[in-house]
Amino acid sequence: MAPGGAAPGGGVNGWPIPKAFHTKWAASGTVSTCSLVAVSTPETTTATNDPDLFDKVVNLSKRRGIVFQSAEIYGGFRSTYDYGPIGVLLLRNVKDAWWRSMVQERHDVVGVDTAILTPPAVFEASGHLANFTDPLVDCKKCNERFREDQLDDPTTCPNCEAVGSFTEARAFNLMFKTQAGPIEGSGADVYLRPETAQGIFTNFMNVLNTSRKKPPFGIAQIGKSFRNEITPGNFVFRTREFEQMEMEFFVPPAEASQWYEYWCNERYQWYVDLGIPAEELRMRPHDADELSHYSSDTSDVEFLFPWGWGELEGVANRGDFDLTQHAEHSKERIEYFDQAKGEKYVPHVIEPAAGATRSMMAFLMSAYDEEVVNDDTRTVLRLDHRLAPYKVAVLPLSKKDTLTPTAHEVFDMVKVRYQADYDETQSIGKRYARQDEIGTPYCITVDFDTLEDRAVTVRERDTREQDRVSIDQLPAYLQERLG
Repeated sequence: MAPGGAAPGGGVNGWPIPKAFHTKWAASGTVSTCSLVAVSTPETTTATNDPDLFDKVVNLSKRRGIVFQSAEIYGGFRSTYDYGPIGVLLLRNVKDAWWRSMVQERHDVVGVDTAILTPPAVFEASGHLANFTDPLVDCKKCNERFREDQLDDPTTCPNCEAVGSFTEARAFNLMFKTQAGPIEGSGADVYLRPETAQGIFTNFMNVLNTSRKKPPFGIAQIGKSFRNEITPGNFVFRTREFEQMEMEFFVPPAEASQWYEYWCNERYQWYVDLGIPAEELRMRPHDADELSHYSSDTSDVEFLFPWGWGELEGVANRGDFDLTQHAEHSKERIEYFDQAKGEKYVPHVIEPAAGATRSMMAFLMSAYDEEVVNDDTRTVLRLDHRLAPYKVAVLPLSKKDTLTPTAHEVFDMVKVRYQADYDETQSIGKRYARQDEIGTPYCITVDFDTLEDRAVTVRERDTREQDRVSIDQLPAYLQERLG
């Protein structure tokens, strides 16, 4: 979003808050006095009338090259997945859309890319060594492990159905530890980061001094994080290796509540703008007993998956905890000097933290559709064109040499601006079906008439309507529809 004037109902430092969101939460007593985004929060936990949606999306992912089980030829490795030719494009488009909205289209956010391997001192300061744990229980009958807080019945094992077979819950630290360098020992211990945030906090002064920004401003990054989840599952929703899209927004302490409200609004609207219906989303404020010890307010953007509501992103008011802790443990000065006011302060932090892989899965689930066309079931991914893996597919009607040069000419023309596919195998109907299943917005058919009139047939994915467009006008035609 570009900067603008104050919207009706107020704004924050020139950044408008949409008027539609100026109502209070229906939830009571668990958030601060600032008004937060009012969104649909249906009570149902069933996202679709199709009970097989989850299996259909998983099968489509394997069949069309979106997601594969990692090391599948060796039996697979639990909770790890590889992204195929279509999946890597879709995931990249999700990340690009986030980066565009959070960094490129703003004047007050910059980016970084920080290291995955992190020394223990960082996580001692952040509290991860002491507090980044889940309650772990073991079943004494089948030896399976579970998170106690995720059991439907804390007395019954969901694997073997034994009653009263669980051990006492114990804290299980979720961080992966490894060794750095050739010498073993505690001095060489390092951790794979469980979140991308700490690299941002430890670089706060570096970015402040080199970017010439001043609060309120943000530092964003996209990167891999690792958590040794006790019970991973639901496909790519909960895995031990995943990608995060995080931004830490540093603000004057007195403005923290306003910016928290602003970012709740912005982050909810991002998913709606990219095509997820509002009835499949909600913004859920954390109850008081859910809040992290450093957080005064946290809300989750949740999507209605086939199994129920699941978190896509959290927005947290972290206060000054992180910068204060790192300043104390590192003995370095971490603060901002406001020359206009002649005072120093430690900025407070508003953190929108999204899961890239979870978001991709939500967009897949929401876009999946089936319809009956001429007595056949047509599967189509109705993805927003900004997320679609391929924007355009070029399909010569025949593999005959007479069509190939012109088809390649058209492909060379569109591939410069758009991620494009070229497919000349099987019937044109089957090729349309393949492109529908991976969400390609437009298919361009080069036929024998093209050799005479220098025009192609452009088919739109959702309506299946077709236009005859001259090759010379094709770039302008596509730009009007795809940007």
